[in-house]
Amino acid sequence: MVSFGLFCLMGYRERGTPVADVLGNAVQMVQWAEEAGFEAAWFAEHHFSNYCVCPSPLLMVHHCAGRTERIGLGPAVVVVPLYHPVRLVAEIGMTQALLGDRFLLGLGSGYQPYEFERFGANLGDSKERLDEFLALLERAYADETFSFDGAFTALPETSISTRAPAGVPPIWIAGDSEATHRLAARRGFVPIITGRWFGADYLAEQRARIDASYAAEGMGGEPHPLGVLRFVCVTESDEETRDYLVNARQQMRFAAALRNRQEAMAGGMLVEKPFAGEASLDEMAANLPVGDAATVAARLAADIRASGASHMMLNIQAAGSTMPQAERTIAAFASEIRPAVVRALAEDPGAAP
Repeated sequence: MVSFGLFCLMGYRERGTPVADVLGNAVQMVQWAEEAGFEAAWFAEHHFSNYCVCPSPLLMVHHCAGRTERIGLGPAVVVVPLYHPVRLVAEIGMTQALLGDRFLLGLGSGYQPYEFERFGANLGDSKERLDEFLALLERAYADETFSFDGAFTALPETSISTRAPAGVPPIWIAGDSEATHRLAARRGFVPIITGRWFGADYLAEQRARIDASYAAEGMGGEPHPLGVLRFVCVTESDEETRDYLVNARQQMRFAAALRNRQEAMAGGMLVEKPFAGEASLDEMAANLPVGDAATVAARLAADIRASGASHMMLNIQAAGSTMPQAERTIAAFASEIRPAVVRALAEDPGAAP
């Protein structure tokens, strides 16, 4: 059956919002999510703007581990090329040692030139660096000592003191390219995709492309796991729905600007501006799991059928949306949404796992 996770981007809309409040709100939502039966909570990594104020998702994992008891915790994702690879291997081992089975490891190659430039990193070789890091991680876990000779990292005989003999933790890999999906297929990782502002038809198209990548790696036929990221909010009026979607749109505008090297800054604040091909608020309202609890449940069930998702990552708090909205949504997830999704999938499973 499909599992559910809370996704925390940790951005803000209003200048002067205290970072402590943004991060503290994320911690509170994780605690609510654990009480509501979510299987996981995920933390983004970004730098240098109000799009996201979490520069270290592993730190958030550690912090939230001490304030929860059961919920799985993971970065979504560590931007691998922005780290020294050997230090990152050791910190992953430390996190796994402290959290055990609660630790979920999300990795990605990154996509924002604005970030890479300020780290002195090259976005052009980011996918190659991610691929080499994965090979380094596997070698580090395979034996007590190892050496490594890669294009970006060379190590003499070395022992990673935090290495877990049980092996590499479960890995989730973010990206929407054939290369990323084929990498996931070859290595047995769980791919993570986003439905953006589109509906179930778009998710079905994405799943078909992912299935083609798995088939190209000789792994067609059997269902394979998939994580899907979606905006979700329970609202009580059309006006509240529209207000939430304005916040979700800002988040998508920031991401598009940062991806396409079109960011404009006013000090430390990103300037919101439309991007080519963006959806209208009416289109977003028609496609996204936003509205009353019944609407959210029906659309989530449709998304799961269309994508064959094994895990749904719910982006509940977007930009300037409120904590009361988040609390209401998480509470409704436990009492109404999840039971309705389970019933709907039992009655008409479609492509659901």
